[in-house]
Amino acid sequence: MTAPPHAGIRAAQIGLLVNATLAVVKLAAGVLGHAYALVADALESTADIVASLVVWGGLAVAARPADEDHPYGHGRAESLAAAVVSLLLVVAALGIAAEAVREIRTPHQVPAPWTLAVLATVMLVKWALARRVEATGSRLDSVAVRADAGHHLSDAVTSAAAFVGIGIAVVAHRTTADPRWAAADDWAALLAAAVIAYNGLNLLRPALNDLMDRRLGDDVLAPVERAARGVEGVLDVEKLHVRRSGTHLYVDIHVHADAATPLDDAHVISGKVKSAIRRAVPQVHGVLVHMEPFRGA
Repeated sequence: MTAPPHAGIRAAQIGLLVNATLAVVKLAAGVLGHAYALVADALESTADIVASLVVWGGLAVAARPADEDHPYGHGRAESLAAAVVSLLLVVAALGIAAEAVREIRTPHQVPAPWTLAVLATVMLVKWALARRVEATGSRLDSVAVRADAGHHLSDAVTSAAAFVGIGIAVVAHRTTADPRWAAADDWAALLAAAVIAYNGLNLLRPALNDLMDRRLGDDVLAPVERAARGVEGVLDVEKLHVRRSGTHLYVDIHVHADAATPLDDAHVISGKVKSAIRRAVPQVHGVLVHMEPFRGA
């Protein structure tokens, strides 16, 4: 069952509240517990806050109906929001990496053991939130909501990396009393930065594809073509193009009918083609049918 459009906005609002709370908790724990990996995690959560705001705004604009200046609606605002969110991930990763390198080169205290409990809680919360938002994004077929889910998942990844790094630092320092082990959480932050950057670039691709009207896959084109060919009076189909705008699809299709078909009958066939396509693929919002005379093979 398809989720209602406002479900994406609600997911962004929940993410905003959770990220704001966790950012404060992680920043305080990182500073008090001498754990830079937690501070880096807090910075990533701050980027998540901005991301959720961007997604919220993008979905709100995308939900606006078509008007005289935007006859195809405002759906591209969603893809634009997804691209911005993805770039925020990359920028956050670069910032975390730079600070991690600085911390590795600067001697500092071993992280406090109790910070591990904070990270374990954060991991569970962000993992659960990522799954919920991803499910909403899948039901809506929304690149922006999926990008937001990617942000939440990357936060869970950074928390997991920080947990491992701090755990190594605490255990190794207690075992060997070597202060150099204090940098283990900084190395964890550096590794997490690489994962975040990868996720950001991976999420950027589908957003750019939608903005550039990249050809959709056969999983979309095939049912559209089958629906058109199944209409009585349709003898052939060619030049099928489908583009995405937000959660909506727009179809441009050339349909061949008998050359002797009266204009009124051709018009009726085109209407049946539109209806058949919309029934077969509910995401289709608009269909432009070009009727052409069939000339044979």
